[in-house]
Amino acid sequence: MFILAFTPIAIILALMVGLRWGASRAGAAGYLSALVIAVAFFGADPRLLAVAHTKALLLAFDVLFVIWMAFLLFRVADEAGAIKVLAKALPHLTADKGMQALIIGWVFASFIQGVGGFGVPIAVIAPIMVGIGFAPLSAVVIPSIGHSWAVTFGSLGSSFNAMMAATGLEWPVLASPAALFLGIAGVGVGLMVAHAAGGWGAMRRLIVPVLILGVVMGTAQYLAATSGLWNIGAFLGSLAGLLVAYPLARRYRGEIEDDGELDLRSLGIAISGYAVLIAITLGIQLIPGIRSTLGVVKLSLDFPAVETSLGYATAAGAGRTIPIFRHAGAILLYSSILAFLIYKRAGWDSEGAAKRIVSGTVKRVMSSSVGIASMVAMAVVMQHAGMTETLARGLAEGVGAAFPAISPWIGALGAFMTGSNTNSNVVFAALQQRTAELLGYSVALILAAQTSGGALGSVIAPTKIVVGASTGGMAGREGEVMRKMLVYTGLLILLVSILTVIGVALGS
Repeated sequence: MFILAFTPIAIILALMVGLRWGASRAGAAGYLSALVIAVAFFGADPRLLAVAHTKALLLAFDVLFVIWMAFLLFRVADEAGAIKVLAKALPHLTADKGMQALIIGWVFASFIQGVGGFGVPIAVIAPIMVGIGFAPLSAVVIPSIGHSWAVTFGSLGSSFNAMMAATGLEWPVLASPAALFLGIAGVGVGLMVAHAAGGWGAMRRLIVPVLILGVVMGTAQYLAATSGLWNIGAFLGSLAGLLVAYPLARRYRGEIEDDGELDLRSLGIAISGYAVLIAITLGIQLIPGIRSTLGVVKLSLDFPAVETSLGYATAAGAGRTIPIFRHAGAILLYSSILAFLIYKRAGWDSEGAAKRIVSGTVKRVMSSSVGIASMVAMAVVMQHAGMTETLARGLAEGVGAAFPAISPWIGALGAFMTGSNTNSNVVFAALQQRTAELLGYSVALILAAQTSGGALGSVIAPTKIVVGASTGGMAGREGEVMRKMLVYTGLLILLVSILTVIGVALGS
């Protein structure tokens, strides 16, 4: 049964990595295989499939709303010429491609994850990096890896909160080991970003700024999380990184060919599109009155309990709850409208700009949307048919004493399948908790491994790969992105495995 449950994932990996299929075709193949296996071998009936597909529809909208609006914001900035202004301005700070990758693709990507998340860091930063001269593949890979360490305590702590809810444990128990693992992994993330930007030479040359930025951001996040500020841990950590990035960039400035006077007014206008995104996100998330008011209107459906013929049950309850006006996609829409007005007021938009922005957005997101919808449907069908739990139990029960080393990979598997560390924690945290109790391991350490693996693994979820590819000029070439990122992500999850084994050994 384990092999059968793993088959849809194996098909997607083989098609995307081996045959370099695009996400839309590979996703459709994975979905169809999951559907057949769920019915033929796991006892899924028409009623269960109807519930699963309705839930998948809500989840797909939840994901696609972000993608559509993120690309809309990019088109607004690109149509106004803001991307070109940023491309000209950055060399005044540093011409070193490695430092540019660290500052934009690591520190700034983590900052956006801290205040927004939900795939926005990749969607926002990949096109910026293309605009300043990075190859499309590197432009997608760098921010994807770069923000991974900030996923658990980013998005206002949604992933961490899900883990607390699933296990019944509170932040004083869970925050310290999770923040420690992710802080150490963050240094590894910086090294991977440097390598993606310039190979082994860039890693050796930039080891000092990587260590400084990694230690500063990791320490700030740890102090925030263990002080009860876990909901803004990644935000404060990356903000600390931004504060030390400027002097580091001046130290690693490189040979600047044209160091003419920087047009600060144009730079300010160009940045405004992304500045309003940060301002609106912070306002909505941190000001209770605004947050509660915008959260009144919600899209949600109540679903009945369903059960397979083999006895795997999914309890009744509400499906995906989407606060329409407080959604990450809505925040991006507000930002896009304000950015358009700012650029238009500044005289940067020509006649017909709005029509070109909308038509260009629709054209670019259509193919990506098909791939995302099919993969979301696959994941939800697998969850309701019991295939997801079969995978997790097979991994946990089959490895015995090696469970601490496997635990991060279970979290990563959940994030890969569902596209979200939050979902991975919801699905697997309780299972990992119970397995740790049965085997006599520290529950806090195993759950730290779960959410750390889920955070790092979430960036190779096909849905997120499509997000970056669609906005970074790699649409239809998602397989190339996957191949590149599997190596970096695998090494980072391996690091968490080692940390977990060491932690369990020291604890015992």
